Amino acid sequence: MPVEFLNDDQVRRYGRYPGEPSPGQLARYFHLDVPDLTAVAAHRRNFNRLGFAVQLGTVRFLGTFLVDPANVPDGVTGSVAEQLVAVGLIDDAETAIAGLKLYRDGETRWDHQAEIRSRYGYRELADPGVWVEVMRWLWARAWTTEQRPGVLFDLATAHLVDTKVLLPGASVLARMVAQVRDRTRRRLVARIDPQTAVRLEQLLVTGDDRLCGLEELRRPPTRRSAGALVAATVRLSAIRELGASGIDLDGFPPARVEAFARYAITARAFDVARLIPVRRRAVLLAFAKVIERQALDETIDLFDVLLSELVSRSERAGRTQRLRTLADLDAAALTLRAAVAVLLDLDVPDVGLRDAVFARVPHDVLRSAAAETERIAREPDDHFEAEQLRRYTLIRRFLPALLTAVVFDAAPAGRPVLEAVEALRSLEGRKRIMPGDIPTGIVTGGWRRVLVNPDGTLNRAVYTFAVLQRLREALHRRDVFVPGSQRWADPRRLLLAGPAWETARSQICRSLNRHPSPETELAELAARLDAAYQSTARRLPANTAVKITTDNGRDTLVLTPLDRIDEPDSLTILRQRVAELIPRAELPEVLLEVDSWTGFTHEFHHVSQAGSRVGDLTTSLCAVLLAEACNIGLEPLIKPSVPALTRA
Repeated sequence: MPVEFLNDDQVRRYGRYPGEPSPGQLARYFHLDVPDLTAVAAHRRNFNRLGFAVQLGTVRFLGTFLVDPANVPDGVTGSVAEQLVAVGLIDDAETAIAGLKLYRDGETRWDHQAEIRSRYGYRELADPGVWVEVMRWLWARAWTTEQRPGVLFDLATAHLVDTKVLLPGASVLARMVAQVRDRTRRRLVARIDPQTAVRLEQLLVTGDDRLCGLEELRRPPTRRSAGALVAATVRLSAIRELGASGIDLDGFPPARVEAFARYAITARAFDVARLIPVRRRAVLLAFAKVIERQALDETIDLFDVLLSELVSRSERAGRTQRLRTLADLDAAALTLRAAVAVLLDLDVPDVGLRDAVFARVPHDVLRSAAAETERIAREPDDHFEAEQLRRYTLIRRFLPALLTAVVFDAAPAGRPVLEAVEALRSLEGRKRIMPGDIPTGIVTGGWRRVLVNPDGTLNRAVYTFAVLQRLREALHRRDVFVPGSQRWADPRRLLLAGPAWETARSQICRSLNRHPSPETELAELAARLDAAYQSTARRLPANTAVKITTDNGRDTLVLTPLDRIDEPDSLTILRQRVAELIPRAELPEVLLEVDSWTGFTHEFHHVSQAGSRVGDLTTSLCAVLLAEACNIGLEPLIKPSVPALTRA
């Protein structure tokens, strides 16, 4: 029977009382209203009336009738009996409860079950249309969520109770859950063509290095270097060669795809290979789709980090070099100042000006000072471009592979950058490039001054650096994005567009209290903004807390700081009292106490969905969570004397 995913606790409490119901459950399921009491009153004898009422509460609470209707907790029979005594339907509660043994051994209880089913609308799973209704609900739940089969079994049980469908046997319901989950996998596998299926199966074949393709592809880059970026592009290309990129999974719930892929990413390749063929191929297809997206994100992340570190290292090297040459720059500046002082002296006649300058500063000294100043001094918009150009060989190590493996797209604001990237891609293999051959509008600042070589050709290294830096900026703004990525994707992809937006426009605008016409909204916002400006301008002359100062030809708005308001004594006393009420506790104790309230550690499940045989796993989980959250590692938490806190 397909009930392997059910644990012992689920099997034990299925269709049975797990213990005494809570007061809330007694009030909800075992309270007898007027129609219930009328149905009970139609029967004779105290124990028959009590047995009918207990069976009615049982089927409401459990969703099924018990084989032994008297095998219920004492709290249930006591609560029901008290209600019947209160309205005079039974004379004595203890006598009626003792008579339940006769009720259990008689045939009347079967008639009562049939009456309850008829009067209260309870249905059997075998009734016409009921099985289809339950299967549709299971299908919708399994199709749109990533819940484990054990969780789905419990949810299905609750659904049957809520819809008044009598619980079938545990194996029957478990078989339905397994069947539905198998159908979701088959629907996914049906989209795989034979060639792709063969390539996916090859991922589980072990190579000469004892690593199968699955293990190789799920290993992300671990270093930040040009070689690692090249390896990341090779890995991305290998994933795309599987052929899963062309399989459309838009109609398949992302949660299911993520669940299948997570198993392939975390489980051993041996465990994946042991899966039944349908589930194995579904897992491998989901893995190929998800790992491609992750590999693409990791490639762009690595490019972003490498370029950022390159610029940072160049700036640090430039600043260090500048500090070393400041003394030379000062000496050259003082020499030039002496020469300029002669030029500015109005008492020196113009006829002998040159001789006076050279008399003050020798010709060769002045020439050397000018050359030294030209060598050391930097333009105002200089951002250490020269230092970056020295690292051009690093860029060339990964740039061809990056441009080949990654396809960029752009919003309207990023079109110039995208055109420059495409031009950069077209330069591969060309030696002599003229500035008019490619778009250079995005090259600005210090790069603009050195873009063209003395012979009139374009400096390829300068153009490469300028484009890559603008590309990185555009990626962060999402003016340029990467199709198929998750972190670097187009943020507009989740917006409604076209007919879907036109259908939902009126309803969404009404819920947001906005006008459907953008022109009307923009006109209203422009009017409010203009009114705010006008109001601020009118009050500005009389506002002593605001003043406008001019610094180097630029107007700056200066706001007077707010006056400090001293804390009242009552607030100080309140803070002290609150601090005294808060108990001092160690973080591990807090985690364990919160777990005792919520049981959150029970939501950690092994990837194989099997139960753990480790004792006191809660303590181990809390220790790992604390080590990761506080970034302290496991060493401070390891205690060889405590089995749950050993290194293993």
